[in-house]
Amino acid sequence: MRTSGESKFSFLLIGLGLGAIGGLMFAVLARKETRQSLREGSTKTLDYLNQQGKKLREITEGIVGKGKELMSHRCGSVDATTEAENQAYQEERREHLGA
Repeated sequence: MRTSGESKFSFLLIGLGLGAIGGLMFAVLARKETRQSLREGSTKTLDYLNQQGKKLREITEGIVGKGKELMSHRCGSVDATTEAENQAYQEERREHLGA
């Protein structure tokens, strides 16, 4: 015959075994849900980053376009100034050679 202490110990072992099995089952289900939520979160993050990248690309293209336009105007005025200086130099040279 078993004593009261022995039956308590066997019930404890059975309870620990069932708890371990239940915990493992719960962990497996929780891992699937966790992976799914992480996948959804990463997809949302990638979509957000793609949208922000497109906006940044559009902004930088506009800035680069304005910079190119500004530089072309400046280079044009520099070219005109250089050409005017060359003409003035040629006229001075002609005056000095002719005189």
